[in-house]
Amino acid sequence: MSTLDVTRRGLDVAALEQRMQHYVDGGFLPCIDTVILDGTEVVHRSTHGVMDLDAGTALRDDAIFRIFSNTKIVTSIAAMMLVERGLIGLDDELSTHLPAFADMQVLRPDATSIDDVEPARSPILVRHVLSHTAGLSYGFIEPLSVIDQAYMAAGVLRGSATLEELTAKAASLPLVYHPGEFWRYSVATDVTAHLIEVVSGQRFSTFLADEIFGPLGMVDTSFSVPADKRDRFVTMYDPADLFDPTVPGLTPHAGGMGGSYDDDVTFESGGGGLASTMGDYVTFIRMIVNGGEWNGARIVQPETLQLMRTNQCAPGVVVNFPMWSMPGTVFGLGFGVRQEISEGSPGASLGEYFWGGMAGTHSWMSPTGLSGLCFTQVMPGFWHPFSHEFRSMAYEITA
Repeated sequence: MSTLDVTRRGLDVAALEQRMQHYVDGGFLPCIDTVILDGTEVVHRSTHGVMDLDAGTALRDDAIFRIFSNTKIVTSIAAMMLVERGLIGLDDELSTHLPAFADMQVLRPDATSIDDVEPARSPILVRHVLSHTAGLSYGFIEPLSVIDQAYMAAGVLRGSATLEELTAKAASLPLVYHPGEFWRYSVATDVTAHLIEVVSGQRFSTFLADEIFGPLGMVDTSFSVPADKRDRFVTMYDPADLFDPTVPGLTPHAGGMGGSYDDDVTFESGGGGLASTMGDYVTFIRMIVNGGEWNGARIVQPETLQLMRTNQCAPGVVVNFPMWSMPGTVFGLGFGVRQEISEGSPGASLGEYFWGGMAGTHSWMSPTGLSGLCFTQVMPGFWHPFSHEFRSMAYEITA
């Protein structure tokens, strides 16, 4: 029996499967893979679409996806393993472990140049990098901003060859706000990955393989996709309209975020570098909803997971993106957390903890025991209508 075989049937999933197929048939998405869990039990799994539009090969059960920012949850779990071992403290100053982050400068609110700065009012703490409240940036979320222009010029994200190099470049630039005072999506999780390297004394990929992937049996999750697995690697596409996902039409991804995933990869991005299968990632989610243990392997303690899904943002600070509205969402240690029920959102989603990847790989877990995963490969595919519909319908059919 496959680890993703449906073990409890009886749900009326016809409307859900029809709606997901609509996104494929209409030319909005090349493929969709969906799973619903009740606790650790698979109560729904379906695949739609193709591995590659030209080849027309049906989406495989063991297809490999670029999971991009789903990597952040893995990295955060890895960091919390070191917290449990007493090697990192959440209230440690980041500069204790990464000295380049001492005596940081911060852009003034009305800065028109990268040199218009003031001293940081407080140091960056480890909990700040795990909750995206450190004051770091990404370099592409607001490409016309002073800080993102500086990140792009320095090649922080796309010019760095290693995690150590990225960390050095990010530390050499000002923060965009004072630590702990605002939420901004950033390279903080890549910095966390380098922190793991420094504290553990291991290359990041080695730590993940030894401490998480190996014990859980996640055999297809890595920063590279070897030659003998390339036929399982889903082609990534760009939509016809980057700003309107309701416009049909797909072309092979032409941007710079696809990555090579070759065997000699040097930049092991803790923020977005992993490739994985639905089966592997469901195993990872099962570990989380099962209190930190799966397949006989204890990864983290239940109280650690409870802390991770507890809001770490200061009062009034919420998750914010310039292009996506996420009302009522705060951030824990690696998870977005639904602190309030927004209009049209299922009542059972209160307290839901989640995150997803830029190319459309989403996962969410509810305190009720319901979890959902839906994967595609379109850039951008984060906060896409298909994932919202899947989530709403998953709650509806399991109510």
